[in-house]
Amino acid sequence: MIRNLARGQQAFTSNVFLVPGDRTVLVDVGNEFDVVAAVEEHVDDIDAVAVTHTHYDHVENLDSVVEAFDVPVYGYDTEQDGIEHAIADDETIRLGDHAYRALHTPGHKNDHLCFYSDEAGVLFAGDLVFANGSFGRTDLDEGDRDLLVDSIERVLSIVDEGLREMHTGHGPSVTDAPYQDIELALQAAKF
Repeated sequence: MIRNLARGQQAFTSNVFLVPGDRTVLVDVGNEFDVVAAVEEHVDDIDAVAVTHTHYDHVENLDSVVEAFDVPVYGYDTEQDGIEHAIADDETIRLGDHAYRALHTPGHKNDHLCFYSDEAGVLFAGDLVFANGSFGRTDLDEGDRDLLVDSIERVLSIVDEGLREMHTGHGPSVTDAPYQDIELALQAAKF
C-alpha cells in the first residue's frame, strides 16, 4: 500500500510517498519534518529515492534520507543538488512491485517528472496536477503555462482512463476517477 508519510505534518512540505515492495522507494522526501522517523515507523529500510522535481519543499530532506539509508537518488537532472542518477523521459524505474514510466513534464519546473504504471493503475503526478482539477504554479522560476498545458495533454494521452490512483505533490491523493481530475486540470490550465 502506498503511504503518504507527510500526511498530518504541521509543516510546509510536499507529500512524501512510501512505495513498499520488491524495491521500496520514497517518491519525494519533503521538507521541515523528520521523514527518516516517518519511514522507520513503517519499514526498516528503503532502496532508493525518486524525485518528481527539485523545488525545495520536495527535496530539502534529501541529505538526512541519504545519510540514514545510504540510498541512490533518481531524478531528471543530475546537475541539481542531490540528484545522482538521471531518469530520462520514457525511461522505466521500479517503484515497489511495479515498473513505472518516467514522463518528463515541464511547465511547473524544467526537471519535473511524473511516474506512471499502467499495470498498477497509478500516477505520481508531482506538482503537475492536483485533486479537483488544480494544476501546478507557473509563476515561479522555470514556470511556463504553455509547457504545463502541453505536459498535461501528454499525460492524458498516455495514462489510461481506468487510472485507479493519482498521488500528487500536495493535497489529497485521488482514488475516485482520477483521470477526470487530470482532464479538469487541463481545462483550467488552458484559461
